[in-house]
Amino acid sequence: MEKLVIHGGKTLHGNVRVSSAKNAVLPIIVATLLPETPASIVDAPNLDDVFTICSVLESLGVKVKKEDNVLTFDSSLLNKTEASYELMSKMRASFLIMGPLLAKMGHAKIALPGGCMIGSRPIDLHLKAFEAMGAEINIGNGFVESYAPHGLKGTTIYLDFPSVGATENILMAAATAEGRTVIENAAEEPEIVDLVTFLNSMGANIKGAGTNIIRIEGVQKLEGVSHTVIPDRIEAGTYLVAGAITGGNVLLKKYPDSVRYFPVSDPLELADADTPADLEQLKKAEFIR
Repeated sequence: MEKLVIHGGKTLHGNVRVSSAKNAVLPIIVATLLPETPASIVDAPNLDDVFTICSVLESLGVKVKKEDNVLTFDSSLLNKTEASYELMSKMRASFLIMGPLLAKMGHAKIALPGGCMIGSRPIDLHLKAFEAMGAEINIGNGFVESYAPHGLKGTTIYLDFPSVGATENILMAAATAEGRTVIENAAEEPEIVDLVTFLNSMGANIKGAGTNIIRIEGVQKLEGVSHTVIPDRIEAGTYLVAGAITGGNVLLKKYPDSVRYFPVSDPLELADADTPADLEQLKKAEFIR
């Protein structure tokens, strides 16, 4: 598709269902490498990136089953630590498999990540963290190879930048590492909280998600569970803004806790709600959760 042509000037009305968040579901799918029993994800979005990361896991020996709106992952058959270069180079998020593979198998060989090129987004934060946890890292010929034959050890890791991907990778690596791992200057996004919710429900011991300091006490093993991924906050916000600027009336279903719904008679009301009187006016609106 080369372009989108939008014919505006119409008020938007109706109910819209918000999809599960892609940026939350990808690391959670990768985290299914960790448990010793099958784990399921409910209502995963039908996106190319989801299909790609599922193919990456299948190439490692994971059994992936889709039934209705549920994806089930059985990692008990995991028998490889090097994923296909073709698959890995398609998507940057595929680099997240390094943490779980190191934690579970003690080895990972991964193609340098590709996918969407938004800035350089270097992976050095991931690699420095794994080295601090005792892994040996080698880079060459388009691959990153890491070894942790004696397992990963907990330590304190300070991120120079609060990278979402690095925080996720460290969380998964540290969940079953020996001892305590502390991530300082960690990412605080809702997708981090959702990943930690999934890990903790499988038996991990992680505290501080949603803040810039996260503490992980390593556990012996994780057991698979069923998990429903959070809604996509970007999609939810897009629909709300579209409804607001057209003076419409939009109801979002399955939306993030931070999002509310109310009818808008004058879109400018949203920009002027900075006085007690304005706030009181908004409180009288018909909020629906």
